[in-house]
Amino acid sequence: MTRADPLARGVFALLVTACFAAFFVTQRLKHTPTVIQRFELTPRFSPSHKGHIKQEGISFKLARADAVAVMIIDTGGNVVATLVRDRPVARYKQFSLRWNGRRGTAHRFRALTTEAGRSILLPVTVGRLAPPGEYRVRVVLHAQRRTVNLPRTFTLVGG
Repeated sequence: MTRADPLARGVFALLVTACFAAFFVTQRLKHTPTVIQRFELTPRFSPSHKGHIKQEGISFKLARADAVAVMIIDTGGNVVATLVRDRPVARYKQFSLRWNGRRGTAHRFRALTTEAGRSILLPVTVGRLAPPGEYRVRVVLHAQRRTVNLPRTFTLVGG
């Protein structure tokens, strides 16, 4: 009968312990809410006079209250428009805003309330119209010191 090497037994015990620890960490991560939740956007819009949907609708919830900056970025990661900076957003309250397709930083805002009572922030950007293409939303969470490029893209359709 061959006896197992004590080193091999120690390594085996260490691997089994590491597997159990990894399992419990994974289970905890699966049940931790994501930082940004219920992210919604309009898949296509056209700010031109011919477009049916003239503004990009953006909406999300935060797992923790924070002051946010919301930007539109192109496929190269360049900021095309800054819709809000240091805007307080409450925890688990849907935050909705619109982009008019124009470049630049919004310095004024209008508020809109839908028939269902939902508040929508309308940042006013007055720069040139952004070129047709794929865009994405970037959310900066100031208190958490995190920047999140949201995974889904939307299309600005020209003319």
